[in-house]
Amino acid sequence: MEKKLNFTDQALNQINLITKAGEKKYFRITVQGGGCSGFQYDFSFDKNRNEDDLMFKYHNTEILIDEMSLTFLDGSTLDFIDDLSGSFFQVNNPNASSSCGCGTSFSI
Repeated sequence: MEKKLNFTDQALNQINLITKAGEKKYFRITVQGGGCSGFQYDFSFDKNRNEDDLMFKYHNTEILIDEMSLTFLDGSTLDFIDDLSGSFFQVNNPNASSSCGCGTSFSI
């Protein structure tokens, strides 16, 4: 069964704005060990694609995620929040059993 990662229009628009403004070509999502809840999300921009990267392409936006990270994020939705508390990417992860208050780390 194919793993899936969803993106809101707000997230795709923000990724597009940033990648078009700079020299970075790809938006990268990674799940790393650590954080206050066990795992943490990492968002970065990259010029290069690694051998184990899977690419999600929406319109002209190219998003990379490695296979292991996608296992933790299967069925998740990436959103971009811009409100009084700040501007940030947020993952709504149905696989997470708990998350920290800031929303950047989670446990399964």
